[in-house]
Amino acid sequence: MKTILLLVCSNIFMTLAWYGHLKFKFLEGKSVFIVILVSWAIAFFEYCLMVPANRGGYLSGEFSGYQLKIIQEAITLGVFALFAWLVLKEKLTWNYGVSFGLILLAVWFATAFKPGGTPPAGH
Repeated sequence: MKTILLLVCSNIFMTLAWYGHLKFKFLEGKSVFIVILVSWAIAFFEYCLMVPANRGGYLSGEFSGYQLKIIQEAITLGVFALFAWLVLKEKLTWNYGVSFGLILLAVWFATAFKPGGTPPAGH
């Protein structure tokens, strides 16, 4: 659970770094160079959370590298969907919802089976 929480928090920072500048009033009229520097400064905190999340999740044996990446991508999309709705004021249309659902299905496939092909309990 600690790994997942760190991944969520790191993705909040990354979403702000990648997309926040689209709505940050203090960056209006600033050069793209300044915007990049601000984004890098925000992304630093993402790395401070993402690296421990991946190290802890992998070195503990809780997740494989593939599982970490797939989970991280799903979290990224979930965080972005909230950001797009709350900050960018964009609606989640049916096709994006179906796309996110398929990605969540990918997370299930990635984590439900242990390496070596053992099916999940009850299957």
